Amino acid sequence: MSFNNIILAVFCMLSISVFAQSEQKEIRFLDIESGMPIVQATFEYGEQNGLSDENGVIQFTYSEGNTMHLSHVNYEKWSLTDNEVQTAVDKQAYCRRAETINLYPVTIISVKPQSSQPEGELNIEYQDRLEHDAADILNQIPAFNSIRKGGNNGFEPVFRGFKYDQLNIVLNGAQSATAACPNRMDPPTSQMAPNMMDRIEILKGPHALRFGTGFGATINFIPAKLRFSSEPDFYGRLSSGFESNGNLIKGESQVGVSDEKYNLSFFASWSQGDDYITGNDESVQADFNRGSFGTNVGIKLAANQQLRLSTTYNRARDADFPALPMDLREDDTWLLNARHDIQFNGEKLQSWNTSLFGSFVDHLMTNLLKPLDPRTMNAETFATTYNYGGRTEGVWRMGNNKVYAGADLRVEGAEGTRVREFLTGPMVGNTVEDNAWQDGRISKTGLFVEYQLNGQIFDYVLSGRMEFNTADINDPTTEFTQVYPETQITQINPSISVGILKDFGNKLQTGFWLARAKRSGSLTERFINYFPVGQDPFEMLGNPQLDPEINYQADLTFKWIVNKSSAINVDLFAAYLQDYISSIINTTLSPRLPMSPGVRQFVNIGEAFKTGFEVSWNQELFAGLTHRLGIAYTYGKDLERDEPLPEIAPLDLRYALYGNYLKGRLKPEVTFRYVSEQSRISEEFGETVTPSFSLLDIKIGYQITNGLYANAGVNNLLDEDYYEHLNRSVRGTNDPIFAPGRNIFVNLSFTF
Repeated sequence: MSFNNIILAVFCMLSISVFAQSEQKEIRFLDIESGMPIVQATFEYGEQNGLSDENGVIQFTYSEGNTMHLSHVNYEKWSLTDNEVQTAVDKQAYCRRAETINLYPVTIISVKPQSSQPEGELNIEYQDRLEHDAADILNQIPAFNSIRKGGNNGFEPVFRGFKYDQLNIVLNGAQSATAACPNRMDPPTSQMAPNMMDRIEILKGPHALRFGTGFGATINFIPAKLRFSSEPDFYGRLSSGFESNGNLIKGESQVGVSDEKYNLSFFASWSQGDDYITGNDESVQADFNRGSFGTNVGIKLAANQQLRLSTTYNRARDADFPALPMDLREDDTWLLNARHDIQFNGEKLQSWNTSLFGSFVDHLMTNLLKPLDPRTMNAETFATTYNYGGRTEGVWRMGNNKVYAGADLRVEGAEGTRVREFLTGPMVGNTVEDNAWQDGRISKTGLFVEYQLNGQIFDYVLSGRMEFNTADINDPTTEFTQVYPETQITQINPSISVGILKDFGNKLQTGFWLARAKRSGSLTERFINYFPVGQDPFEMLGNPQLDPEINYQADLTFKWIVNKSSAINVDLFAAYLQDYISSIINTTLSPRLPMSPGVRQFVNIGEAFKTGFEVSWNQELFAGLTHRLGIAYTYGKDLERDEPLPEIAPLDLRYALYGNYLKGRLKPEVTFRYVSEQSRISEEFGETVTPSFSLLDIKIGYQITNGLYANAGVNNLLDEDYYEHLNRSVRGTNDPIFAPGRNIFVNLSFTF
């Protein structure tokens, strides 16, 4: 080759390189919550600038090393580093959350790992998508614990000592599910499909009144965003995992197609396991199998509006619950949802969304596979529940201020019958039926408004909610109406919250929140009919005449950003509770079962108090290392009985050390957890002191190719023999359900 030809070849290569860098690139900016385009967002990129169009798209010429600066009235100002610009170009999309969510005392568990995640945000990794019970994911956070009645299924989340209907658990801000099992083998969190979640928002305290009365917190499960594309696209994901302790097999998958106007995806997950071994080589009954199957359909009706339709079917079979008198044999749940979003370009009205939903549960539990010796009775309960309604909300922008306003309706009901067949004694050969729910029904109609005021010195958030609660039973029993002749009641529950926020420059942000929230009793608290559904073996009797319980709560939050690589979050709270819903032993009532020690009756107690804190610290270290420290503690007291409130988890400390190597492909992790002794116990409810314990977990993940990721590790590396304070005791004994011992796991995920 001649010298001139060499020069020409080099010139051509340089020209191709320059052209490749100078060709037009585009990024579509979407709202992370609704998936709608962010229109009229301004950007500056070197000497380039412009606005996003009606599809949220900006076009620009890529320039290596430059940072892109963006702003929007609803999304504040933000920047994309050079790497983030390249990633957004590759994915052709970048999702942004409206800044309003950051005003609340909030923790966000995020599905998609980010190189620089917001404080208070945790990542859901591939193995979390494989979980069959969403409460397992919540337990990543020190402030959360779970009531464990079974070995591997149906964990009941507890946050700051609030539980059951004191926690507002919703899907996409609206939908929930009602447990059909009187013993809550199927709490609402068990019906959320983790493999289709984008993130979980934990809005602490009773302040986020837009989504319902979150008496202790609102836990909002946000589904994966709709995925529209400028060109036809076919995508999918396949993940699988195995855990050695209990032979736990997990799998999940998603496949979808998309275009400019539609997005259609199907998903499925399956988990099954056997009995597991504790750190003391004891076996715990934990057999189960569970699956979720569903579809999401997205239709872009116009550039500024879209429709989302989703269907989920959850199926559970043969799950062991050693703490309960029966096991789960069959559980079939359908969750149906339709949501419409529309954006406006007007000066005031910004957007409007409307959701319709329905959740329907069929549940069968029996004692037929219980190892009973002697077996004196066969028993089974078939129960069904429904939970349906709708929600509509508009968003207005008034200068620098924002208003949310809307209405919602939720109707829930339950019916079920326990059938007892006597095998011995004077009743041998006879069958007795017990009406568990009495076809109870509760209707909640709510009006809500939230006003966010941005002042020069302070920012304010004013929230209000008015809820009309009507409850009754359609199939009352004689034994119930003898105690409560009047079963129908309507209650009006106003709730209000005020937040004051101050940003002291870039280093310190503070918030102070005050709220008064009011909550009526649940189906169980009002209408359960002589069933042992509490933490002790006493039969529980509902009380339709319960007064609503009231929570006066204050939250104080601090966030210090020491520098770009270190941040500290502190949340302090105190709650004064009036007419707190609890229970007392009523010796004048006779139980239905001869082996029951007696009857507990739901009642209001005058006063109770809770206080506590959560602290988190995230810091980038050296040599690719990052660490995270989290601590949570809650103190609860029954002021009327002058003793600790029951089911309050002890101090929980978590420390994690992460590594990031080979340009993010290799990620080792070591996690340490310490839980203190819980000696503040309620003798009224039969609690006993729980010893402290320490756990050590190790994990390593590797990005084999762009679409193939694997991780493996060991949980409870030191084979600690321990149990959580909230674990129930094995039925008929005082022995708590111990947690799994050493557990080796491996997970593999492939995306395309």
